[in-house]
Amino acid sequence: QKTTCIESAMILPLQVCAQLCRRPCYCPWVPPRCPRGSPLVLDGCGCCKICARRLGEPCDFLHVCDQSQGLICDYSTVPMGTGATCNFEDDEEGCEVNGRVYRDGEVFQPSCKLQCRCLDGGFTCVPLCQEDVRLPTPDCPYPRRVEVPGKCCPEWICEARDRHLLQDAGAAPGAVSRPYPCQEWGTEWSACSATCGVGFSTRVSNQNRYCRLETQRRLCMARPCPALPAASP
Repeated sequence: QKTTCIESAMILPLQVCAQLCRRPCYCPWVPPRCPRGSPLVLDGCGCCKICARRLGEPCDFLHVCDQSQGLICDYSTVPMGTGATCNFEDDEEGCEVNGRVYRDGEVFQPSCKLQCRCLDGGFTCVPLCQEDVRLPTPDCPYPRRVEVPGKCCPEWICEARDRHLLQDAGAAPGAVSRPYPCQEWGTEWSACSATCGVGFSTRVSNQNRYCRLETQRRLCMARPCPALPAASP
């Protein structure tokens, strides 16, 4: 157990180790209960079991960081022995995107359309915009996705149809008219998503301004949820 102080001499002077690490050890009979994600480890003196400090938590020679997560007590930005926090090692593998370095496991958004995660020196991304595909229909034979000012994700438009609708709206404000025949169609509403309390049901229908098939939702409640039993005194 003396090797603990010897190995730590690179961080703390030997006389400091001697003051902190007293023998024999006096530890609590019952080990502490650690929060989720914080394992029980030996303190810096190798004497008593303590809860390992997690990322961003304060640390010192006695209160060690969780080494299983690659954490060390970082004194780089503070005077020796004061205000240190648990941080990743400098040589930990990360990834660089657009000139910025991200740590392994860090989640970031290089743009409003993507959410990425740094992993093992590379990164994986998932789109934040819906990648739906709209097929041509009689009322919209040439659908096209365009960028809309002020919005991140592109939207589908039908230029010819929208022009007719604008003309009709100018002639009769507030009226909903279609320059083409539209036979209404839709599926039945699905069962409520919740067995009790408020949920939602869905259907596919073209009963909208543009006579376009879309998934519609509405709130539903199959039955009220039973009241929780009152707590006994």
